[in-house]
Amino acid sequence: MQVRLQKFLADAGIASRRAGEQLILDGHVAVNGQLVLALGTKVTPGQDKVTVDGRTVRAKEKIYLALHKPRGYVCTRADDQDRPTVMELVPPAMRHLHPVGRLDFNSEGLLFLTNDGDFTLHLSHPRHGVRKRYLATLSSRLSPEQIDQVKRGIFSDGERLRAASVRVLPAESQRSVVEIELTEGRNREVRRMFEALGLFVKRLVRTQIGPVELGRLAAGRWRPLTGKEIALLLSPP
Repeated sequence: MQVRLQKFLADAGIASRRAGEQLILDGHVAVNGQLVLALGTKVTPGQDKVTVDGRTVRAKEKIYLALHKPRGYVCTRADDQDRPTVMELVPPAMRHLHPVGRLDFNSEGLLFLTNDGDFTLHLSHPRHGVRKRYLATLSSRLSPEQIDQVKRGIFSDGERLRAASVRVLPAESQRSVVEIELTEGRNREVRRMFEALGLFVKRLVRTQIGPVELGRLAAGRWRPLTGKEIALLLSPP
């Protein structure tokens, strides 16, 4: 896949996109031995040879992981309260990656880790409408009226929280297990939604992001995303 030359330079850690544009305009960048001065130039990583002042620029390998976050971990590289972080669950060589989105300390389930900022932006921005599916175990029963409220939207802290779909699964008579899909991914959205109805979420597991399912991935384990999964995640809704 071709990318703009300034993006290639940014991905390789040479300079920001804007600074990369200036390097091109100032005559420092060549592609396959030919000096490039046009900002619209595109290159194919892994095929075209890019040099800056005669030195070869190599694209950084992009890494995409699916991780099963256990309860009791935070989704950051470091924590000022000294709590365990999800980065402790991957090998040291992969601890430069960053989480895509968040799961709160007490939540579990599917989380992506990557070093691709564009991938992170695509999955995080509401305009792309990437669906996320959760299983929420509630402290009491969810009524049909409350289901309608969740679908219509509930206001919490000045935000309108709304589920794309809600389905109550068979469970004990004293509680509800709810499968819920969201498209916006606001902070603690599922918990806040049910708290606004006076319901406590006893357990929350994210089971799917876009087409990628948690499946049988054990808690605390990770796997690389496949090329097909990455392409589907980045495809238009």
